[in-house]
Amino acid sequence: MDKKILLEIKGIKKYFPIRSGVFSKIAGYVQAVDGVSFYIKKGEIFGLAGASECGKTTTGRLILRLFEPTEGEVDFEGENIFKFGKEKMRGARRNMQIIFQDPFASLNPRMTVGDIIGEPLIIHKIVRGKEKEKRVSDLLETVGMEPRYKKRYPHEFSGGQRQRIGIARALALNPRLVVCDEPVSALDVSIQAQVINLLEDLQAKFGFTYLFIAHDLSVIKHISNRVAVMYLGKIVELADTEELFSNPLHPYTDALLSAVPIADPTLTRKRIVLEGDVPSPINPPSGCHFRTRCQYTKPVCSKEEPLLMEIAPKHYIACHLKS
Repeated sequence: MDKKILLEIKGIKKYFPIRSGVFSKIAGYVQAVDGVSFYIKKGEIFGLAGASECGKTTTGRLILRLFEPTEGEVDFEGENIFKFGKEKMRGARRNMQIIFQDPFASLNPRMTVGDIIGEPLIIHKIVRGKEKEKRVSDLLETVGMEPRYKKRYPHEFSGGQRQRIGIARALALNPRLVVCDEPVSALDVSIQAQVINLLEDLQAKFGFTYLFIAHDLSVIKHISNRVAVMYLGKIVELADTEELFSNPLHPYTDALLSAVPIADPTLTRKRIVLEGDVPSPINPPSGCHFRTRCQYTKPVCSKEEPLLMEIAPKHYIACHLKS
């Protein structure tokens, strides 16, 4: 394994069972994540983009082993975390943290800010007492908040401030990998910019590695080094950020980028409107999952699933059109 690679996901799948009837028999499965593979290098910001319910968040939680996979493996620093026992996994969690999407629901309303940020330090037996209090104060200052706020409760803060508290908690153990699960989607646009800049500053200062999950491609473009685009549980395109945004090769990526607003009012962009609705992950289309909405579909698309292949240097797509 390349020493520069911190995390490698290999063919990971997650199928959630659907139960029905008096005896709760399994009637089917929701194929939330269906054979996803990629890697993240140390110190990199890897963007995972796509529409709602495409499997982005489930992928992030599988990486942290908040869900057990149906199939596949997640190698963190060369070791498959799904083979870890309880104690070894607890130790690994020090190096793998998450920033949740909802900055209010993710904070315990009965705990003070100081207790919320300090809880990981106590659980992992890092520091206690006055040392913990100092560490909490330092973390609050790091995310741009006053140390005196540690005696307050989450409901006393705005959405942006609550997200900063969540970031401080995620960074308390100085992790190597931080999964940012749509950390700005619930915030006002002006506050989004502040939080994005904070995450960039922290990454530059401490060398964190981010998996940045978002549906807003303009945010992904701003912060990421490489980007993977997901559709219905699968990665359809993966490339360096500049390459993907300047030369999208998959029809779905092209359609997503056509919907991104342009800041210059004198410029226009032809909008690509996809026909029909996103198929159900309970019963996805055969072959290519995107074929029911693709204007370039061919007979082979319904028969064979396209594999993610490199068709240009470091540019991968899963599409029969380019094969």
